[in-house]
Amino acid sequence: MKFNEFSQRLTEFVRGTYHRFIEAQQVRLASDIEGLPLLALLGLVCGVFSGGIIILFRLVIESNLTGLLPDGNPEGFESLSGHARFLLCAAGGIVVGFLLHVLKSKSRNVGIVHVIERLDYHQGHLPFRNAVVQFFVASISLISGQSVGKEGPSVHLGAAGGSSLGRLLSIPNNGVRILVGSGVAAAISAAFDTPLAGVIFAMEVVIMEYTVVGFTPVILAAVSAASLTRLTFGDASGLFVPEFTIQSVADLPVVALMGAFIGFIAAAFIQTTMFTSSAFNRYNIWLRTTIAGVFTGLVAFQLPEVMGTGYDTVDQLLTLSPEVGLGLTFVILLLVAKTVTTAAAIGLGVPAGLIGPTLFIGAAAGAASGLVAESVLPDSSHVGLFAVLGMAAMMAATLQAPLAALIYLLELTTNHAIILPGMTAVITASLVTRVVFGKSSIYRHLMLAKGLDYRNSPLAKALRRVGVASVMDRKILQQSRHVLESDAFALLKQEPRWVLIVDKDDDRKTSLLPATDLARYLNEQQENRITAKSTGEEITLDLLKIPAKRLDTTSITIIATLQEAHEKMNSEQCEVLYINGAHGDSKKRIYGVVTREHIESSYRV
Repeated sequence: MKFNEFSQRLTEFVRGTYHRFIEAQQVRLASDIEGLPLLALLGLVCGVFSGGIIILFRLVIESNLTGLLPDGNPEGFESLSGHARFLLCAAGGIVVGFLLHVLKSKSRNVGIVHVIERLDYHQGHLPFRNAVVQFFVASISLISGQSVGKEGPSVHLGAAGGSSLGRLLSIPNNGVRILVGSGVAAAISAAFDTPLAGVIFAMEVVIMEYTVVGFTPVILAAVSAASLTRLTFGDASGLFVPEFTIQSVADLPVVALMGAFIGFIAAAFIQTTMFTSSAFNRYNIWLRTTIAGVFTGLVAFQLPEVMGTGYDTVDQLLTLSPEVGLGLTFVILLLVAKTVTTAAAIGLGVPAGLIGPTLFIGAAAGAASGLVAESVLPDSSHVGLFAVLGMAAMMAATLQAPLAALIYLLELTTNHAIILPGMTAVITASLVTRVVFGKSSIYRHLMLAKGLDYRNSPLAKALRRVGVASVMDRKILQQSRHVLESDAFALLKQEPRWVLIVDKDDDRKTSLLPATDLARYLNEQQENRITAKSTGEEITLDLLKIPAKRLDTTSITIIATLQEAHEKMNSEQCEVLYINGAHGDSKKRIYGVVTREHIESSYRV
C-alpha cells in the first residue's frame, strides 16, 4: 500500500514537472527568435526520426522487389515476362483499391497535397492513421510496378514524423509548422541524398515561405536525415550521373529550346492528370485504381520501362548506352508512355508520388532533344547533358519550384559548370508552363480539384509565424459572476487589466470585463458602500449587470498561432480571446488575453 502511494506521488510529481517544463517552452516557442535554440534541437531530432521512417519505407519496398524480381534488381521489372508484368500491375491496382475502399474517406487523404492541406487548414497537424495508410498503400503500389514514385509518400511520412513529434511535446502550432517542414526536408534529403535541395523544396513547395528562423531546424533535419541514409545505404544517390560540360555558349539557345519543349510537356502532363481526375472522380476508388493498374499493365506488356520510378532507365538515358539501343524513336516512345501512365495513375488516385516519374519524363525529353541537336549540330554537347538538364527542367515546370530544381541539379551532378545551362533550362520551362499555358504547380491544381486552395496571403504568412503566447496580455484574473464588494476591491489590488467572468450556471458563457470599468463602478458606488457599512450588510455585485463595456469572448489554446486567433475572432464575431492550456490540468488555467489590436500590431511589426 505504501509502495503504491509512493509510486502515485512520484508519477504525479514527474507529470507535474513535465507539464511545467512544457508550459515554459510553449511560451518561448511562441516567439520565433526566443524559441530558435529549442527548435534547432527539435529539427535535429526530427531529421533522425523522419529519416528512420524513410529508411524503413525504402527497405520494405526494395527487399520485397529484390525477392520478387528474377534478377534481384529492385528496378528490374524488365526481367519479368509480359504477362507477369500485366498481372502484377493489375493485381496491385485491385489490392490498393480494395484497401482504400474499406477505409473512411478522410483516411484516404495522403501525399504531398494532403501535407499542404493540413498545413494550410489544420496548422500542420497530420493524422497518424493517414501516415500508416500512406506507408502500406504506397509500398504496395511501388512493389506492384505502378508508374509512380516513392518521393511523394516519403514527404508525407517525413512530415507526419515532424507533426507527431510536435504534438507529442505539445509544441505551439507555429513551431509544428517548422517541424513539418523539417520532416519534408528530411524526406527529400533521404530520398535523393540531396540535403540542400530538401531544404529548398520544403520552403518553396510545401511551406511556401522563406524565414531565417525556419532555415536552422530545417537544415539540421536535412543534414541528419542524409547522414543517417548514407550510414545505411552508402553514398549512392540512386542515379549515376557522369560529369558533363557544355561544349560552347552557342549551345545555350538549344538548351532554351529544350526548356520550352519540356515546358509544353509539363503543361500537357498537368492537363492530362487533371482531365483524368475530373473524368473518373465520380467512380469508386477501387474501380479507379484497378483501371490505373490495368492500363499501366497493358503499356508495360510492351514497355516494361514505364513500371515503377524507372531510375534504371534514367541511368541509361544519362549515359545513352549504345548496346541498349535507345534511339530517338524509342526515347520518344518512352517519353509519351511514361507521361500518359503517370498522369493516369495520379489522376485515378494511386496513392504514391510523381516527383520520380517527372524526372524520368524530363530525362527522356532532354535525351530526345539532345539526339535531335546531335543530328543537326554534330559539335553540340553530349546527349546526357540534355537529359540531366531535362530532369531539372521538368521538375521545375511541374512543381513550379525552379530554385529547388536547380539546387537538386547542382547537388546531383556536383558540377558547378552546369549552373548556367541549368538556369536557362529551368527558367525557360517554368515560364512556358506558367505564362504560355497558364499552369501553376500540379499540387495547386490537385488541391483546387478537391475544392481547396492555398491560403498563403501576406497576412496569413505573417500571423502563422507567431504564437499567441508571445503577444498575449498576462494581466488577467478569473472571477465568478457574483462577488462581494470587498472581494472586488481585493481583486483590483492585484492590478489586473482584464477580469474573466464565468457564469457558474452556464460555464460556456464567458465575458471579459476591463478592470478599469470595475474600478470606475466601485468609485461611483461609494455612497452605497457607506450605507451598506452602516447597516452591517455586505453588497454583492453582479459583474454581468454592472454598467461596463463587457466583451463576449471564447477560449483558444496557448499553442495556437495568431492566424488561428484571427480566424476564430472572425468566426465567433468577437474582439478578444482568453488563452488556456492545451493539455492536462493546464486546460483549466488562464494564461492571458489576446485582442484584435495585438494581432494588428504584430502584423504591422
